[in-house]
Amino acid sequence: MRLLGLRYDERSSHLRGAAAAPPAIRAALHSGASNLWAEDGTDLEGFLEDLGDVDPGTGDAALDAITAAAERSLAGPALFLGGDHSVTFPVMRAVARRHGPVSILHFDAHPDLYDRYDGDPHSHACPFARVMEAGLARRLVQFGIRTLNGHQREQAARFGVEIVPVDDWDRWVPDLEGPCYVSFDLDALDPAFAPGVSHREPGGLSVRQALRVIHALRAPVVAADLVELNPAQDVAGVSAVVCAKLCKELAARMGKLSA
Repeated sequence: MRLLGLRYDERSSHLRGAAAAPPAIRAALHSGASNLWAEDGTDLEGFLEDLGDVDPGTGDAALDAITAAAERSLAGPALFLGGDHSVTFPVMRAVARRHGPVSILHFDAHPDLYDRYDGDPHSHACPFARVMEAGLARRLVQFGIRTLNGHQREQAARFGVEIVPVDDWDRWVPDLEGPCYVSFDLDALDPAFAPGVSHREPGGLSVRQALRVIHALRAPVVAADLVELNPAQDVAGVSAVVCAKLCKELAARMGKLSA
């Protein structure tokens, strides 16, 4: 299982800061306050091969640099630490080149389906519009969404996106077929659990609700990303600790499903 940090937040709206997330997540992951065991009994010590961080630069060339770095990481399952959510599209280009179109499970408060945001087609508010347009996914299921506006409703209908209703969060079971990709925007969680994000949206998932869905995955997960932690907005490192927990559980699940 490979771990790669993507220190990129140039496409963020409202606040920058997510580029500083990978070191903060690593510090929490390796803190003496916890250990590297996942809840299913997987010992991640020696299981995670940390490839360090990539600083891809700026402009459209940065997206190509992220794709190239992701391609080098995908010899086996890989977990990518953003960065803002714009990194998902260039990572998905690499995933699709290796595996073809995949099923995507997307955790988020926002559907990130804008055609353009502030004039930018590669904003962190747009990655899944680009993914679907490029045919990189055969199915996109979104979990935790609670900010749909008119334009994004139209985009969801256009692309055939499946959005799990709020009333179904406690009982929904993922039924995706592999290969799968998991994209986890930290603001899917209620800000009470993860205040360290740039776009806080009350009424979100608990950590346990998110873990229940991750643990219920049954199809092979070939890659995943964890994005939008903003350490400058965190409170006492709480959100980084949550990210470390998500990393452990995602990595363990990916390892079990790919075995």
